[in-house]
Amino acid sequence: QVQLVESGGGLVHAGGSLRLSCAASGSIFSINAMGWYRQAPGKERELVAVISGGGSTNYADSVKGRFTISRDNAKNTVYLQMNSLKPEDTAVYYCNARLRPSILSTLQGYWGQGTQVTVSS
Repeated sequence: QVQLVESGGGLVHAGGSLRLSCAASGSIFSINAMGWYRQAPGKERELVAVISGGGSTNYADSVKGRFTISRDNAKNTVYLQMNSLKPEDTAVYYCNARLRPSILSTLQGYWGQGTQVTVSS
């Protein structure tokens, strides 16, 4: 069984910073891409940032220059450093990983439970 556990959300004033972490555990053979998505009330879930197994990154236009995604492959962990936060960044942030649970498995997608980020004006 694979689990993704997020941490680091909270309440912050506009202009502040937060760092999210997501650790993958359980039966894992290999991890490909890892990423962060977010969903604000009444809106669809959207991609925030993604990082490949080789370290290539991609960001939503709305967060470029403010957010940085990174990963520690030895710890099966992905991070999201969020700076210059804005009220419109308020959402539940979800971790996603595409991984192979075993050598015989194909790539499968897994989600974390979500962590709330609230930015006050």
